[in-house]
Amino acid sequence: MFKYIVILFLILNPVIKAELPDYEISGIVIDEATSKPIENVQIYITDTELKFKTSSDGKFKITVSGSGNYILEFNAEGYKPFNKNVNTVVDSVQFLLIRMAEFGFKTPLITITDDHPRSKFDDLLELSNVLKDKELQKNLGQTLAATLKNETGISIRSMGPAPSRPVYRGLSGDRVLITEDGVKISDLSSTSPDHAVTMDPFTIEKIEVVRGPKVLLKTPATVGGIINAIRNEIPRQLSNTVKLRLGSFYETVNKGYLLSGVTEIPVSNFQFRLEGNYRKADDMTSPEGVLKNSYINTTTYSGGMSYVFSKGYSGISGRQYKSDYGIPGGFVGSHPNGVDISMNRNQYNFKFNYNFHRDFMDHLDADFSRVNYKHTEYESSDLIGAEYRIQSYLGYVNLFHNESGILKKGIGGISFENRDFNIGGFVFTPPSLSDNISLYINEEFKKTGKFYFEFSGRYNYNFVKPKQAVELSNLDSVYSRVFNTFSLSASAVYELNERMNIGINLSRSSRVPTIEELYSDGPHLAAYSYEIGNPDLKDETGTGTELFGYYSDNNFYGMLTFFYNDMKNYILPRNTGEINFSTLLPIYQTEGIGAKLLGFESQLEYKFLKKFSFDASVSYTYGEINETKSPLPQIPPLKSFLELKYTGRNYSAGINTELASAQDRVDEFEEPTAGYIIFGAAGQYTFSGRNSVHNISLNLENITNRIYRNHLSRIKSVLPEPGFGVRLVYKFLF
Repeated sequence: MFKYIVILFLILNPVIKAELPDYEISGIVIDEATSKPIENVQIYITDTELKFKTSSDGKFKITVSGSGNYILEFNAEGYKPFNKNVNTVVDSVQFLLIRMAEFGFKTPLITITDDHPRSKFDDLLELSNVLKDKELQKNLGQTLAATLKNETGISIRSMGPAPSRPVYRGLSGDRVLITEDGVKISDLSSTSPDHAVTMDPFTIEKIEVVRGPKVLLKTPATVGGIINAIRNEIPRQLSNTVKLRLGSFYETVNKGYLLSGVTEIPVSNFQFRLEGNYRKADDMTSPEGVLKNSYINTTTYSGGMSYVFSKGYSGISGRQYKSDYGIPGGFVGSHPNGVDISMNRNQYNFKFNYNFHRDFMDHLDADFSRVNYKHTEYESSDLIGAEYRIQSYLGYVNLFHNESGILKKGIGGISFENRDFNIGGFVFTPPSLSDNISLYINEEFKKTGKFYFEFSGRYNYNFVKPKQAVELSNLDSVYSRVFNTFSLSASAVYELNERMNIGINLSRSSRVPTIEELYSDGPHLAAYSYEIGNPDLKDETGTGTELFGYYSDNNFYGMLTFFYNDMKNYILPRNTGEINFSTLLPIYQTEGIGAKLLGFESQLEYKFLKKFSFDASVSYTYGEINETKSPLPQIPPLKSFLELKYTGRNYSAGINTELASAQDRVDEFEEPTAGYIIFGAAGQYTFSGRNSVHNISLNLENITNRIYRNHLSRIKSVLPEPGFGVRLVYKFLF
């Protein structure tokens, strides 16, 4: 009898095995620090030959036969391996949230030169000058400048909350180029402190500050840098599923709020991206009261589409940015009730990427944009005091090559910009046309011993032409100008060991005067100044030297940089101390002078006791006019930022301190400011649903309600900076 039972079991055993239920294990893999999905993560099931990988949205789905314990191994380039034990008997439904930690401080970087192989220079850029994802969300402010205010070397120029703009190492205007997905922002924020940057930071995925030779791919001003905001408005790759990102923002200091939504939709070989934002803020409060007429009301819409094929992609996008904001008044030279500004920018972009897949030629990138910009300044009686209309056409074509001879990789390209600048109201700068054509090259060389070398060069042709002859009270003549300029930059890095690098940057910088610097002659309503240009200005040139050192391991990162810039014909508007009696406005005269700017920056990140970290940064700039040995105007004081943070598995909390010294090295008619110390705190919490990730950030700012003033604010005599405030940011990813 027993023999027949054994035979029956052996016959039925394959059937029993075949009928064992399958178990499905699904989930999502995200970056532990940023909560962003990680694609192409390799997933292995130990003791089996099963292999899987995550899709572009970080998700995976695994089917196993039979019940029991399974060990899943997760591996991704740049991340520490992660093992997860799964028991299909205990848990009938398996949806896993896997958080992977990066090695050290290094993370993948999207640079303004698009997708080319990484190098030593890319790594050094990323270590010191990238603000992204979770850290970006924690620092989010109303404006780009407010978001970057605690980054090393950056200060804020402002005339109220809305028209704030980043200043880098004491350099402002178009010496600090602002780009969006590598395309120049065509507005007037670089020309005057009352003009806002036409960019809302909430949907930005990453911000990077670019310096060194690669600056010459976008601008001839090597002494400054590039602030590039990345949002990938024209998608570069296809996703497997529909993506949705929702967010909101609220802060108490001005009762400001924002609502935002972004979605990406794949359809066959097409990828669509849609975005909408609405921001509203009332007048800002300070420890001394309300800063009247400092409101902001902004609406942003955009849509992008790309066609992705085997050798690249091609796409278009459109973006509308509309903002109404106030410029405070109530001080000498200003309008009693301030000035209201209405701003509108419509931009249309076309991008094309083609990969050759050849030994030498790597790929080609092309971008063409059309921008319509309108800016109107109203007096309190709704009378138009100034109106600006600009129509711009700009673009570039870049060709990337691979290794050849002593060259590791390189970029060569050509760019152009045509600008039609029209002015109305009580502004007497003549309408003008300007054209720019530039040729540039960037080359990185193969490693020589322990040395890495990089070189860039750029040639610029600029033509500026007033469209009509006008009578100006202070300028004898207005005439066309032609500028031929060139810029050079070289960098060398010596690798002491795998953790420590030292290096040097040498550069020759150039900059062409703007239309306003050449031809202005009259009152500027919202800037509260009477501005006189100089049509005889020469191009601004200078030489720069930068010495730097970096150290990085899994628990420590340190950076120290010294810089020295010797400028010839440094162009700036200076307060003359005189008053135009017909308008009662202070007179600012544009002039070109010899000047020097020097200083240092230092940054430190230290991880200890596994979950604690300490971050510190300090920056200082010294500016001087060569001829008189007197201080340059609008130079920020010594500034430092300190933060102590505790990081758990899905949350973090920390306290921080911002310190600034007094600034009494001021120009003749410039106000000094006192030093200050303010305290803050911040926390973040991340949690997940079945197919979603949620991130909440809470910031407490100026906890002691300290009275302090920003030296680069044109309205610091009216009211100080914001008092105690709470800022809450929520983001949802599906």
